Formats: sequence, structure tokens, C-alpha cells
Amino acid sequence: MLCPPVERNRRPHNSPAWQDSPCRRTHTLNKSLPLRWAPNRIQGAPSISLTPDHIGQINALLAAFTWAFALIFFKLTEGHYHPLAMNLFKNILGVLLLLVTIPLFGETWAELREHPVEEAYILLISGFLGIALADTVFFYSLNMIGVSLFAIVDCTYSPIVLLVSWMMISETLALPHYVGGALILSAVFISTRHPPPAGRTRRQIVVGMLLGVFSISLMAVGIVMAKPVLAVANYPLMWAVAIRMSAGTVSLAAMILASPKRREMLQVFRPSKLWWYLIPGSFLGAYLSMIFWVAGFKYTGASVAAVLNQTSMIFAIILAVLILKEKMTGRKLAAVLLAAAGVVTITLGPDYLADLAAEARMAGRLQ
Repeated sequence: MLCPPVERNRRPHNSPAWQDSPCRRTHTLNKSLPLRWAPNRIQGAPSISLTPDHIGQINALLAAFTWAFALIFFKLTEGHYHPLAMNLFKNILGVLLLLVTIPLFGETWAELREHPVEEAYILLISGFLGIALADTVFFYSLNMIGVSLFAIVDCTYSPIVLLVSWMMISETLALPHYVGGALILSAVFISTRHPPPAGRTRRQIVVGMLLGVFSISLMAVGIVMAKPVLAVANYPLMWAVAIRMSAGTVSLAAMILASPKRREMLQVFRPSKLWWYLIPGSFLGAYLSMIFWVAGFKYTGASVAAVLNQTSMIFAIILAVLILKEKMTGRKLAAVLLAAAGVVTITLGPDYLADLAAEARMAGRLQ
């Protein structure tokens, strides 16, 4: 039996009909209290308890998984389109899907207008920095150092988000977050080989890696500056994603139209057989993954979400083995196991330590 819907920012109904219904929910945005679904007609049935932290962590992992799945489709179009053009195609499709499906999620324009316009400006700036500008610098870096070396640079993503979160919004982490983050970063590092690209000088490699770090820093600043807006309990999530995506897409389109290679780049919008890979990849990468990514930063700490996002490379390894029939090497298997241990440590470690602390306090009171 389905329970009646209850909005997150309102208290549960106090009517007799609600109290006598077979389903009861308690909910809160306080991270110390859980979201529960408890059927009281089934004797002995366990309750399902999820805090906003857990919801954010699940979304962060779903963002990593859907992005990894998108990469499989994009890999099948590799070499046929300019990277910036593919990025524009992906983002345009993502914005269109967002605008079409926002009403299905019960979010209205009137609901968005209830919030200060300054919050929308923050999201617009966030989208410009984190999508248009960061992606442009990313592609310059990728062209200079190649995919393998950028995989090393990508390991700086979560530490940079952690640093930016501490500087901008004073976030702190618990010991399990550091341990789990170290495990995941180790997994990402050992899962790739790192030969330098042919025909590149040492200066080009250094500059390319610095550009990669700058790109990731722009992405980190973009999402962390949006965190206070996303953290507002009743701010419409889908509208927030659409505003960021729109700002990034318009800026990216302007850059491409100003490029002397625009005619070559815009070939991506001519229908072809490659759309069978490009469209599902864009749906996964610019729609589903973006929603999960922003939701992860909305409901859990920015640093925790960033660490869990880095499991996308591990998911990509698994999907490449299953779909592209790539070989599972010992290095890859070790990376998967390390990443799994890191995810478990981050998601369950803080609760375990909190339980131990509670038991210690209780034992102290009994003595």
C-alpha cells in the first residue's frame, strides 16, 4: 500500500486518518535524525532509516555510475566529433530534458519565484564556472597530456573540493571520511597506466597538468559556491540543475560560435548513425548524472560527495569489462576492491563511530 505524500519541509499530518493509516513517516532535515518508513501492520517488519546524509551519498554514487555508463557510449563515438561539440550536444539535450520533465517532478515556475533572485544568480555563475569555463580548460588540458595522465590529475578532484569546502563554507570531515577517501584515491590511481603522450615536451606536460588542476578547481568552486543555495530545504532541485546547465550551455555555445572551426564542430548536430551512441550517452551524462550529482551535493557534505563521485572510474572499469569485453587485470581488480572498501568506510564509518561513542557514554553513566 502506498503512503500519502509528505513534503520534506512540513511536519507530518496530525489528523486521526493519518495516525490510523498503515504507514507512518517521520522526516526532518536535521542530519542527526532519520527519514523513516515504518509499516505498522506487519509485525516484526524492520523499519527503513535514511538520513539526508545517506540520501546524498546514494545520489553521489548514482552520479558516478551513470557518468561511467555515459563514458562507455561516448567512447564508441571517439574520434568522430570535436570534444567541445560533443559537450555542447550533450548539454543542449540535457537542458531540453530538464525543461520537459521539471513539471513531472511537481516543481513549478511559481515555486522557483518564491526564492530570492540572488540565489538564481549564484547558480548561473556556478554553471558558467563549473560547466562552460571548467570544461573548456579541461579539453585544452586533455589535448596536451592525454587521457592517462589526466587520470592522475583527476585524483586531485576530491582533495580540491575538500579544500574549497573548508575555505568557502567551513565544512569538516570525520576520520572515516579521510580513510575512505584515501582508499578511493588509491584505487583511482592504480587503476590507470601512466605513459607520457608521444610528441609532447616536458613543458607541455607540466602546463597541461596545471591546466587540468585549474579545470578541476573551477569545477570545485562552481559546485561549492552553489552548496548554500542547494542546501535550502525547499529549493527546487530540478530547477537548480536546469539553471546551472543553461548558464554553462549558453556560454559554451557562444565559445563554439566564435571559433573559426565552428562549421566543423557543428557537424555533431547532423543526424547520423553515431547518434545511437551519442543520445543515450547524453541522456545518462547530462541529464541523469547531473541530477544525481547536484542532489549529492545538496543532501550531504560537498567533500563526501566529491570523494564518492570519484568512483566513476571504478564503475567505468567494471562496465568496460561487462560491455566492451575489456580484460579484468589484477590491477583493475585491486582498484575495484579498494574503492568498494572506501565507499563502505565513508557511508557506514561515521555511524559506526557514533554508535561506539553513544555506547561509551551510556557505559559511563551506568558506572
